[in-house]
Amino acid sequence: MNKLTKLMWVGCALALLSVNAMATELKIGWINIERIFREAAPAQQATRKLEKEFDKRQVDLQKMSKQIQEQQSELDKNGMTMSESERAHKERDIATLNRDFQRMQREFREDLNTRRNEEFASIQERANKAIREIAESEKYDLILTDAIYAGPRIDITERILKMLDASTPPAK
Repeated sequence: MNKLTKLMWVGCALALLSVNAMATELKIGWINIERIFREAAPAQQATRKLEKEFDKRQVDLQKMSKQIQEQQSELDKNGMTMSESERAHKERDIATLNRDFQRMQREFREDLNTRRNEEFASIQERANKAIREIAESEKYDLILTDAIYAGPRIDITERILKMLDASTPPAK
């Protein structure tokens, strides 16, 4: 081997050693954000709040769906014995009811998604604050919320959950 090749190999080896030394000094944490949104006390309170807020509309949609099914069933059952104008009138009523149902269902989903996003943005903010507190107090260099794989040694989700739960007043 010539002198230049040897020097390149030594340089590469030194670079790898220095990268390895730096990596051992890094303190890295990982948080399962989906678990935070599922298990944290504020997330559970928000879910209950949303369920309570949208429960009546959900029940109304279920009633309307049942009404459409009953009318369609009645038309299927008695359509042959109805006059042409009566059957056409019934079909128009069902079509109108179905259109109203679809519109109400779409508005329900949009309203629910908007409210869910509002509630969970607040939880995200609180979680980020807790994450920053832990990062600063325990001198983390990097905390990730998205990874293909994270070992249990760097998972700090449980500590974030405890912080969020401790800072959440009990539900009324």
